[in-house]
Amino acid sequence: MSISDISLTAGMRNNLLALQQTASQLSTTQGRLSSGKKVNSALDNPTNFFAAQAATNRASDLNDRKDGMSEAVQTIQSANNGITAITALIQSAKGLASAATATNDTLSQLTYESQFIQVQSQITTLASDASYRGTNLLTSGTLSIEFSQKTGDANLTVNGFSATATALGVTGTANWATVANATQALANMDNALTTLRSKSSTLASNLSVITTRQDFTNSMINTLQTGADNLTLADMNQEGANMLMLQTRQSLGTTALSLSSQAAQSVLKLF
Repeated sequence: MSISDISLTAGMRNNLLALQQTASQLSTTQGRLSSGKKVNSALDNPTNFFAAQAATNRASDLNDRKDGMSEAVQTIQSANNGITAITALIQSAKGLASAATATNDTLSQLTYESQFIQVQSQITTLASDASYRGTNLLTSGTLSIEFSQKTGDANLTVNGFSATATALGVTGTANWATVANATQALANMDNALTTLRSKSSTLASNLSVITTRQDFTNSMINTLQTGADNLTLADMNQEGANMLMLQTRQSLGTTALSLSSQAAQSVLKLF
Protein backbone atom coordinates (compact mmCIF):
# COMPACT_ATOMS: atom_id res chain seq x y z
CA MET A 1 0.00 0.00 0.00
CA SER A 2 1.39 3.41 -0.96
CA ILE A 3 2.07 5.90 1.82
CA SER A 4 -0.25 8.39 0.12
CA ASP A 5 -3.15 5.93 0.04
CA ILE A 6 -4.05 6.66 3.67
CA SER A 7 -4.03 10.09 5.24
CA LEU A 8 -3.44 10.48 8.97
CA THR A 9 -4.11 13.49 11.06
CA ALA A 10 -1.14 15.54 12.17
CA GLY A 11 -1.67 14.42 15.76
CA MET A 12 -1.81 10.74 14.84
CA ARG A 13 1.27 11.05 12.63
CA ASN A 14 3.27 12.75 15.39
CA ASN A 15 2.23 10.12 17.93
CA LEU A 16 3.03 7.30 15.51
CA LEU A 17 6.50 8.76 14.86
CA ALA A 18 7.12 9.02 18.58
CA LEU A 19 6.10 5.36 19.02
CA GLN A 20 8.43 4.28 16.25
CA GLN A 21 11.33 6.15 17.82
CA THR A 22 10.55 4.63 21.21
CA ALA A 23 10.43 1.14 19.67
CA SER A 24 13.83 1.73 18.06
CA GLN A 25 15.30 2.90 21.36
CA LEU A 26 13.77 -0.11 23.13
CA SER A 27 15.43 -2.43 20.61
CA THR A 28 18.79 -0.73 21.15
CA THR A 29 18.45 -0.92 24.93
CA GLN A 30 17.44 -4.58 24.82
CA GLY A 31 20.52 -5.31 22.70
CA ARG A 32 22.77 -3.58 25.23
CA LEU A 33 21.18 -5.45 28.13
CA SER A 34 21.56 -8.82 26.39
CA SER A 35 25.17 -8.28 25.23
CA GLY A 36 26.37 -6.10 28.08
CA LYS A 37 27.88 -3.70 25.54
CA LYS A 38 26.87 -0.25 24.42
CA VAL A 39 29.02 -0.64 21.29
CA ASN A 40 28.37 -3.92 19.50
CA SER A 41 29.40 -2.89 15.99
CA ALA A 42 31.02 -0.06 14.08
CA LEU A 43 27.54 1.32 13.41
CA ASP A 44 27.05 2.05 17.12
CA ASN A 45 30.23 4.11 17.50
CA PRO A 46 32.98 3.70 14.87
CA THR A 47 35.67 5.47 16.92
CA ASN A 48 35.15 3.43 20.09
CA PHE A 49 34.55 0.17 18.20
CA PHE A 50 37.82 0.24 16.25
CA ALA A 51 39.84 1.59 19.18
CA ALA A 52 38.53 -1.22 21.40
CA GLN A 53 39.18 -3.78 18.67
CA ALA A 54 42.80 -2.61 18.33
CA ALA A 55 43.31 -2.89 22.10
CA THR A 56 41.71 -6.34 22.18
CA ASN A 57 43.86 -7.57 19.28
CA ARG A 58 47.02 -6.35 20.97
CA ALA A 59 46.00 -8.03 24.22
CA SER A 60 45.43 -11.27 22.29
CA ASP A 61 48.87 -11.05 20.66
CA LEU A 62 50.53 -10.44 24.02
CA ASN A 63 48.63 -13.37 25.49
CA ASP A 64 50.17 -15.60 22.82
CA ARG A 65 53.63 -14.34 23.85
CA LYS A 66 52.86 -15.35 27.44
CA ASP A 67 52.83 -19.00 26.39
CA GLY A 68 56.32 -18.65 24.93
CA MET A 69 57.57 -16.99 28.09
CA SER A 70 56.10 -19.75 30.25
CA GLU A 71 57.83 -22.37 28.12
CA ALA A 72 61.11 -20.44 28.36
CA VAL A 73 60.84 -20.41 32.16
CA GLN A 74 60.41 -24.19 32.19
CA THR A 75 63.37 -24.66 29.83
CA ILE A 76 65.66 -22.59 32.06
CA GLN A 77 64.42 -24.31 35.20
CA SER A 78 65.11 -27.66 33.57
CA ALA A 79 68.68 -26.55 32.85
CA ASN A 80 69.07 -25.25 36.38
CA ASN A 81 67.84 -28.56 37.78
CA GLY A 82 70.49 -30.27 35.67
CA ILE A 83 73.20 -27.94 36.97
CA THR A 84 72.14 -28.65 40.55
CA ALA A 85 72.30 -32.40 39.98
CA ILE A 86 75.65 -32.23 38.14
CA THR A 87 77.06 -30.09 40.95
CA ALA A 88 76.05 -32.78 43.43
CA LEU A 89 77.76 -35.45 41.32
CA ILE A 90 80.97 -33.42 41.09
CA GLN A 91 80.99 -32.87 44.83
CA SER A 92 80.55 -36.60 45.27
CA ALA A 93 83.45 -37.19 42.86
CA LYS A 94 85.59 -34.75 44.84
CA GLY A 95 85.05 -36.94 47.86
CA LEU A 96 86.43 -39.89 45.91
CA ALA A 97 89.49 -37.91 44.80
CA SER A 98 90.08 -36.64 48.32
CA ALA A 99 89.88 -40.18 49.66
CA ALA A 100 92.40 -41.32 47.03
CA THR A 101 94.87 -38.65 48.10
CA ALA A 102 94.48 -39.60 51.75
CA THR A 103 95.55 -43.23 51.41
CA ASN A 104 98.62 -45.08 50.25
CA ASP A 105 96.69 -48.26 49.53
CA THR A 106 96.97 -48.78 45.78
CA LEU A 107 93.90 -51.06 45.57
CA SER A 108 91.76 -48.48 47.34
CA GLN A 109 93.04 -45.70 45.09
CA LEU A 110 92.21 -47.67 41.96
CA THR A 111 88.76 -48.46 43.37
CA TYR A 112 88.12 -44.76 43.94
CA GLU A 113 89.28 -44.06 40.40
CA SER A 114 86.87 -46.66 39.02
CA GLN A 115 83.99 -45.08 40.92
CA PHE A 116 85.04 -41.67 39.66
CA ILE A 117 84.86 -42.88 36.05
CA GLN A 118 81.28 -44.01 36.67
CA VAL A 119 80.42 -40.56 38.03
CA GLN A 120 81.95 -39.00 34.91
CA SER A 121 79.59 -41.05 32.77
CA GLN A 122 76.59 -40.00 34.88
CA ILE A 123 77.47 -36.32 34.51
CA THR A 124 77.38 -36.57 30.72
CA THR A 125 74.16 -38.59 30.76
CA LEU A 126 72.49 -36.15 33.12
CA ALA A 127 73.43 -33.20 30.92
CA SER A 128 71.77 -34.93 27.97
CA ASP A 129 68.62 -35.56 30.00
CA ALA A 130 68.11 -31.87 30.93
CA SER A 131 66.10 -31.18 27.78
CA TYR A 132 62.69 -29.51 27.78
CA ARG A 133 60.56 -29.80 24.64
CA GLY A 134 63.56 -30.28 22.43
CA THR A 135 65.74 -27.51 23.85
CA ASN A 136 68.68 -28.40 26.06
CA LEU A 137 70.74 -25.55 27.45
CA LEU A 138 73.26 -28.03 28.90
CA THR A 139 74.23 -29.35 25.49
CA SER A 140 74.89 -25.90 23.94
CA GLY A 141 71.24 -25.36 22.97
CA THR A 142 69.87 -21.86 22.29
CA LEU A 143 66.58 -20.42 23.53
CA SER A 144 64.91 -17.40 21.89
CA ILE A 145 62.03 -15.59 23.59
CA GLU A 146 59.81 -12.93 22.01
CA PHE A 147 58.25 -10.39 24.37
CA SER A 148 56.51 -7.92 22.04
CA GLN A 149 53.48 -8.59 19.84
CA LYS A 150 55.67 -7.79 16.82
CA THR A 151 58.44 -10.28 16.12
CA GLY A 152 61.85 -8.74 16.64
CA ASP A 153 60.71 -5.67 18.59
CA ALA A 154 61.74 -7.07 21.99
CA ASN A 155 63.39 -10.43 22.51
CA LEU A 156 65.97 -12.33 24.52
CA THR A 157 68.36 -15.06 23.46
CA VAL A 158 69.64 -17.48 26.10
CA ASN A 159 72.79 -19.29 25.04
CA GLY A 160 73.41 -22.66 26.60
CA PHE A 161 76.72 -24.42 27.20
CA SER A 162 78.07 -27.93 27.27
CA ALA A 163 77.86 -29.50 30.71
CA THR A 164 79.31 -32.89 29.77
CA ALA A 165 82.14 -34.21 31.91
CA THR A 166 84.65 -33.63 29.13
CA ALA A 167 83.48 -30.05 28.44
CA LEU A 168 83.62 -29.21 32.15
CA GLY A 169 87.05 -30.75 32.47
CA VAL A 170 85.90 -33.30 35.02
CA THR A 171 88.63 -35.72 34.05
CA GLY A 172 91.34 -37.35 36.05
CA THR A 173 94.80 -38.21 34.92
CA ALA A 174 95.02 -41.98 34.60
CA ASN A 175 96.13 -44.05 37.56
CA TRP A 176 95.09 -42.55 40.87
CA ALA A 177 97.67 -44.76 42.52
CA THR A 178 99.80 -41.69 41.91
CA VAL A 179 98.61 -39.09 44.40
CA ALA A 180 99.46 -36.22 42.06
CA ASN A 181 96.94 -37.54 39.53
CA ALA A 182 94.12 -37.58 42.08
CA THR A 183 95.15 -34.10 43.22
CA GLN A 184 94.93 -32.86 39.62
CA ALA A 185 91.47 -34.37 39.34
CA LEU A 186 90.45 -32.39 42.43
CA ALA A 187 91.67 -29.16 40.84
CA ASN A 188 89.78 -29.96 37.63
CA MET A 189 86.56 -30.50 39.58
CA ASP A 190 86.99 -27.22 41.47
CA ASN A 191 87.27 -25.45 38.11
CA ALA A 192 84.15 -27.27 36.89
CA LEU A 193 82.18 -26.14 39.94
CA THR A 194 83.27 -22.55 39.33
CA THR A 195 82.05 -22.82 35.74
CA LEU A 196 78.70 -24.26 36.80
CA ARG A 197 78.17 -21.51 39.38
CA SER A 198 78.91 -18.86 36.76
CA LYS A 199 76.54 -20.44 34.23
CA SER A 200 73.86 -20.86 36.87
CA SER A 201 74.15 -17.16 37.74
CA THR A 202 73.71 -16.24 34.07
CA LEU A 203 70.64 -18.44 33.76
CA ALA A 204 69.20 -16.90 36.92
CA SER A 205 69.67 -13.42 35.44
CA ASN A 206 67.91 -14.45 32.23
CA LEU A 207 65.12 -16.05 34.23
CA SER A 208 64.66 -12.81 36.17
CA VAL A 209 64.28 -10.88 32.90
CA ILE A 210 61.69 -13.35 31.61
CA THR A 211 59.60 -13.38 34.79
CA THR A 212 59.71 -9.57 34.92
CA ARG A 213 58.46 -9.44 31.34
CA GLN A 214 55.75 -11.95 32.25
CA ASP A 215 54.49 -9.67 35.03
CA PHE A 216 54.65 -6.65 32.72
CA THR A 217 52.78 -8.54 29.99
CA ASN A 218 50.04 -9.58 32.41
CA SER A 219 49.66 -5.95 33.50
CA MET A 220 49.55 -4.73 29.89
CA ILE A 221 46.92 -7.29 28.92
CA ASN A 222 44.78 -6.24 31.87
CA THR A 223 45.21 -2.56 30.96
CA LEU A 224 44.30 -3.16 27.31
CA GLN A 225 41.26 -5.26 28.16
CA THR A 226 40.07 -2.69 30.71
CA GLY A 227 40.52 0.09 28.14
CA ALA A 228 38.55 -1.85 25.54
CA ASP A 229 35.79 -2.53 28.05
CA ASN A 230 35.59 1.13 29.03
CA LEU A 231 34.98 2.00 25.38
CA THR A 232 32.33 -0.62 24.72
CA LEU A 233 30.66 -1.92 27.90
CA ALA A 234 27.25 -0.62 28.87
CA ASP A 235 26.21 0.65 32.29
CA MET A 236 23.70 -2.04 33.15
CA ASN A 237 22.02 0.04 35.86
CA GLN A 238 21.52 2.91 33.46
CA GLU A 239 20.30 0.63 30.67
CA GLY A 240 17.85 -1.04 33.06
CA ALA A 241 16.47 2.37 34.03
CA ASN A 242 16.28 3.31 30.35
CA MET A 243 14.27 0.16 29.66
CA LEU A 244 11.70 1.01 32.33
CA MET A 245 11.38 4.58 31.09
CA LEU A 246 11.03 3.52 27.45
CA GLN A 247 8.38 0.96 28.33
CA THR A 248 6.48 3.69 30.17
CA ARG A 249 6.92 6.07 27.23
CA GLN A 250 5.69 3.37 24.84
CA SER A 251 2.58 2.82 26.95
CA LEU A 252 1.90 6.57 27.09
CA GLY A 253 2.51 6.89 23.34
CA THR A 254 -0.01 4.15 22.62
CA THR A 255 -2.54 5.96 24.79
CA ALA A 256 -1.81 9.28 23.06
CA LEU A 257 -2.24 7.67 19.64
CA SER A 258 -5.55 6.24 20.77
CA LEU A 259 -6.73 9.64 21.95
CA SER A 260 -5.69 11.35 18.73
CA SER A 261 -7.59 8.75 16.71
CA GLN A 262 -10.73 9.47 18.71
CA ALA A 263 -10.80 12.95 17.20
CA ALA A 264 -11.07 11.42 13.74
CA GLN A 265 -13.66 8.92 14.92
CA SER A 266 -15.89 11.75 16.19
CA VAL A 267 -16.71 12.56 12.56
CA LEU A 268 -18.74 9.36 12.48
CA LYS A 269 -21.15 10.83 14.98
CA LEU A 270 -22.33 13.26 12.31
CA PHE A 271 -23.98 10.39 10.43
